[in-house]
Amino acid sequence: MSMVLAEESAMETALDAALGGVRGANPLVGAVILDPQGRLLAVGHHRGAGTPHAEADALAQLEPGQAHGATAVVTLEPCNHQGRMPACSHALVEAGIGRVVYAVDDPDRRAAGGAEYLRSAGVEVQGGVLRPRAEELNRRWLRAVREQRPYTSLHLAQTLDGRIAAQDGTSQWISGPEALEDNHALRSRVDAMLVGTGTVLADNPRLTARIPGGALHPHQPLRVVLGEREVSEDAAIRGDGAWLHLRHRDPVRAGKELHRQGVRHLMVEGGSQVTAAFLAADAVDEITVALAPTILGAGIPVIGDLGIRTLSDALSFDWDPAAGLTLKGRDLIFTLIPRDARDDSSERR
Repeated sequence: MSMVLAEESAMETALDAALGGVRGANPLVGAVILDPQGRLLAVGHHRGAGTPHAEADALAQLEPGQAHGATAVVTLEPCNHQGRMPACSHALVEAGIGRVVYAVDDPDRRAAGGAEYLRSAGVEVQGGVLRPRAEELNRRWLRAVREQRPYTSLHLAQTLDGRIAAQDGTSQWISGPEALEDNHALRSRVDAMLVGTGTVLADNPRLTARIPGGALHPHQPLRVVLGEREVSEDAAIRGDGAWLHLRHRDPVRAGKELHRQGVRHLMVEGGSQVTAAFLAADAVDEITVALAPTILGAGIPVIGDLGIRTLSDALSFDWDPAAGLTLKGRDLIFTLIPRDARDDSSERR
């Protein structure tokens, strides 16, 4: 096998490894280390914010000096900034990597520049290998970065017939305790949570992240209320911790405002009108659904009116290959990624 074919095969392996990560403020990234003869030495991936990046994960599997003259194959341009983790471009140089092959340029201005740094340090660099597949893997994250808004997760806890509350307004607890734990795990990863003023008035949520047992998680997201109505002085959302009231109803504007405040992963948790507004604006990057085995037959719908009147205008989604379907207690948890219009049109041809 030629070195070029070995690198393409390694990129396929790195892309598959990336699916073991968690979507959010950071993209899914995989990395493979090849020895000078093109033989596989290590496979790594990024497991989410605050954990070692894919390159560091792969390098940590090597013996001292084993990376000297080796090739690193990475699905995203190695980062060039010190955040919660060291800069990957610097780590590769320090390890003695002689060549770096990557798929997609990093669009994040804070992290970009890794390829340039590597070249300046004498490392041979090639970008664009299997770029289309790598771009598809993180399509919505790449778009969020380019649009300077947070990667946005919409969380829906609903009955089989798409209700979030009964006709009399009762809603606790549609999801079981296991699904609620899963929801709080997501809350602990995001930078901010957003609900509408209607949800604040109807449910008085705290929007806290909690660990099993009920104690507060060490990381608490910024609590955000979207809407023009006032938030009462005794609202639970005003409790300990940071909260913010965006006094309008524009999801796109909200995303840009939150991005300027450093929010890179936003979780939207209702109600139905806010959910509809974010979907209508194509401002949702993933939908996580907790589907309860319950039927109400009437009540409050999980999504408000989107103005869709014919099937050809329906919003379409794909199953997220990085998430799968899991059973948490009695509830089915799954994640969906919005389709682009081009995806639907290509299938109809």
